[in-house]
Amino acid sequence: MNRLKNKRALVTGGTSGIGLVTARHFLREGARVAITGSNLKALESAKSELGDVLAIHADAGNVAEQTRVAGAVRDAFGALDILFVNAGVGDFRPLEQWDEAGFDRSIAINLKGPFFLVQALLAVLANPAAIVFNTSINAHIGMPASSVYAATKAGLLSLARTLSGELLARGIRVNAVSPGPIATALHGKIGMGEKEIGELVAQIPAARRGTPDEIANAVVFLASDEAAFTVGSELIIDGGMSTL
Repeated sequence: MNRLKNKRALVTGGTSGIGLVTARHFLREGARVAITGSNLKALESAKSELGDVLAIHADAGNVAEQTRVAGAVRDAFGALDILFVNAGVGDFRPLEQWDEAGFDRSIAINLKGPFFLVQALLAVLANPAAIVFNTSINAHIGMPASSVYAATKAGLLSLARTLSGELLARGIRVNAVSPGPIATALHGKIGMGEKEIGELVAQIPAARRGTPDEIANAVVFLASDEAAFTVGSELIIDGGMSTL
């Protein structure tokens, strides 16, 4: 408790799953928290559940809206100590089923938007500050139907490394978490039933999916002063799946 006392944090995609749970952990650790979400109803529900948070309605893939998000955070908090770049879309299709619109949407939400959000927040981020990107083990493994999703997450992971070198002189640490299969609503949204989830779990040495709390705990560590010497790192949290 209180590991983030008096720190100001922004969680993108903070209305469900890992983002919502991480926002809850940030609050529990003493941070002031802002969340973003593209679905207004879900954003209002998350704000009601979390309590005293700044809720910003924004499309993570719209570059112009990233400047607006940065302005809202500046106006409310003055500066920002923690950024958890979590908003993303999981679109899984065989190669032959992709079209340009779907490709561009995944790139915009998972990679382009986050890049320009960090750029927009440069004048707002404090010294010191911490950025954590939510990437994926799909950046490391050749899972069928994950080509575009994996490419976007690999891009984020690359950003964590390159921006860590570029921004460290400003006092900004950049790191990444790479979750494996996590028990959120995502698997249902992409059409996975009990059979498909069971087949997925069979590929995980830990013999289960992870929980959003397990990812949030790692993000809290990377965002806290406990990780002051952790720069450009990736924490893989996948139950051993990527070791096979």
